[in-house]
Amino acid sequence: MRLEEYWGIGPKTSELLSEELGVERAIEAIESADTRALTTAGLSRGRATRILRRATGAESMDLLATRDTRDVYKELLDLAEEYAVTEGAADSIRVLTPLPTREAMDERLDDVLEARDTWADLSEDDQRAVLDAFDAYDAAGGELAAVDVALALRDTGIERGVFEPLATIDRESLSAGRAALAGLAGDGESVGEGADEELDRLRDQLGQIEDLAAASMEVVEAVQDGARRPDEFQDALFRHVTGETGIDAARVRDAMPREATDARDFVDVALRELRSGLRSDVQEREQAVADRLEDDLADAREDIDAAVEAVDDIAFSVSLARFAIAFDLTRPTFVEDRKTIAVKRARNLTIADMESVQPITYAIGDHTLELDRANQPPSGDRVAVLTGANSGGKTTLLETLCQVQLLAQMGLPVPAEAAEVGVVDTVVFHRRHASFNAGVLESTLRSVVPPLTESDRTLMLVDEFEAITEPGSAADLLHGLVTLTVDRDALGVFVTHLADDLEPLPTEARVDGIFAEGLNQDLDLQVDYQPRFGTVGKSTPEFIVSRLVANANDPVERNGFETLATAVGEEAVQRTLSDALWTDE
Repeated sequence: MRLEEYWGIGPKTSELLSEELGVERAIEAIESADTRALTTAGLSRGRATRILRRATGAESMDLLATRDTRDVYKELLDLAEEYAVTEGAADSIRVLTPLPTREAMDERLDDVLEARDTWADLSEDDQRAVLDAFDAYDAAGGELAAVDVALALRDTGIERGVFEPLATIDRESLSAGRAALAGLAGDGESVGEGADEELDRLRDQLGQIEDLAAASMEVVEAVQDGARRPDEFQDALFRHVTGETGIDAARVRDAMPREATDARDFVDVALRELRSGLRSDVQEREQAVADRLEDDLADAREDIDAAVEAVDDIAFSVSLARFAIAFDLTRPTFVEDRKTIAVKRARNLTIADMESVQPITYAIGDHTLELDRANQPPSGDRVAVLTGANSGGKTTLLETLCQVQLLAQMGLPVPAEAAEVGVVDTVVFHRRHASFNAGVLESTLRSVVPPLTESDRTLMLVDEFEAITEPGSAADLLHGLVTLTVDRDALGVFVTHLADDLEPLPTEARVDGIFAEGLNQDLDLQVDYQPRFGTVGKSTPEFIVSRLVANANDPVERNGFETLATAVGEEAVQRTLSDALWTDE
């Protein structure tokens, strides 16, 4: 296979990867989603991620039909990546894509939820020990670091759930393999320090002799100071060398020359002979040790490879487990014979850290989930028009549904107490964009209509379509889009302030509403974010005007807002202010 057959790889990128990795290794890196190999070769992380997403999930990336859908997808990955325990796990999360089959979704969900349960059952001390082990992995990197993590995780005694694969690895064999990896100094050929005591001793002696040889005149002077007569020079040199180096006495004597022209020559010849002999001994010993270590490494290879794979898998699983726990994610229920998305007490992940978040229950399509007895979403309506107050959470609801659908089809748990999800081919999410021209209208229609006409398994999530053209035309176009969604047997939620202008809607579509309930004593708008089904929501401008009237300090400004109050209903404004400011009286 040629590199240029992969999405996103042109001639220049192909040439770069071929030069840095070789074609075979580059293909292996792409097929195994090895982000680090591609970035080390010179690709930016973003480009490497885009290439790998398409390489590993090309058949499913069409689910992300619009830019806004893709933005939600990226936001989800960014959130999950924050809980990665290693850089490698973060890389793996970044290239997660929607999955092509229900079986694949269920399989990944099984793995993630098993990891979640395993992690949640660990004590804080065990969790800390695991995280510390992975911290060391990132700091060192490589095969040896992975083996060290595997041994550290074995030492924690955790052998259940996602940690179970490590329990089947022979610890003694792995320890021997670890020693061999460390001994071969990282390049697989030279022997590192600490691998063999005798080799370390010979190397130390060789280094000391080389230091003496480099300063032979100083040696001569030191020896001459201890030799009163010329015939004592040899004994003095012998004592000096053995004292400085610890080399065997017989070896030092054997290195002494029988003839020399002068004292400097005598010292140089003796040290040169010692250096030559020690170098030979070091090379011989190093080769013997290297052969032994390579044999040990070969014997342990299977356990080392298993440990490296297990460590990477555990890091990935623990990362997703921590993400699931942090946001209290749960398993969605997939349905094959019905089109639906139904959520009970769902939360938007991008605002999940807000203490005052109100969970939302909502559904479209044929669902069997018991959601809310007091305000149960009807089953069967595949399309809904969502209306209501400004700042009422309508866009957030669309985004939440998009998050649930994408997470479910990525095989990940979802932010809801319960969820029932039908698998779709395409998610068309369109946020409100404050642009008002023909070009924006055309580009929007080009992005939202083709996916709807190409498949009946489409989820339409469209926010304030009227923001991109004049109200009259917007109402006609939106009515047509709702009708097309119904005709195509698709699912859809359309947020609008033009509900009255859309009548009559197709019988398969319903209208839901979100209501503002007034102002609190701080004059903040109070909204019930839970939609009421089959009811048109109200924008209630009198609440906003009431706040402006109450907060106006300048008399002229206040008079202007009071004029607006008369326009929207002075009695309603006064009643709002009375309820907000004098509730305790």
